[in-house]
Amino acid sequence: MRIIDGILGEYEHECATTRKLLELVPEADFGWKPHEKSMSLGVLAGHLAENPGWTEVTLKQDGMDMNPDEYRPFTPKTKKELLEAFDQNVAKAKAVMAETSNEELLKPWTMKVRGKVHMSMPKIAVLRGFIMNHTVHHRGQLTVYLRMRNVKLPSVYGPTADAPM
Repeated sequence: MRIIDGILGEYEHECATTRKLLELVPEADFGWKPHEKSMSLGVLAGHLAENPGWTEVTLKQDGMDMNPDEYRPFTPKTKKELLEAFDQNVAKAKAVMAETSNEELLKPWTMKVRGKVHMSMPKIAVLRGFIMNHTVHHRGQLTVYLRMRNVKLPSVYGPTADAPM
């Protein structure tokens, strides 16, 4: 059995949930922040849209060297742009995942920040932690932002005050 086959179904489920929440982001509130140190709603939503795009870098390369001074987060101007970017990145991620062998998943992947090793682990661990769990983390943030904007929240893993099931 291929390892990736056990992950693809979970990935598709999590992406469907993420998209459901991205659809609820009020375009008029893209610039809103819950706190001066927080990302804006648009930047957070854009981060969720771009995160699946890291799958190709993770599975097709042996690592990357990130320079935070040069990184420019995806900041959508419209909800249409946000959803299109998310859909494109998810489709590409699923295609790359589907063609990835067990051997490739077990190879090490190293992330450096300005040349200094930040993390090094098997690609499968990077996929689960840096891609999937990272998305779930920021999706949780998004639900708080949406609640603070009085957006009704759908079920994610169970009922909400707005969707009691």
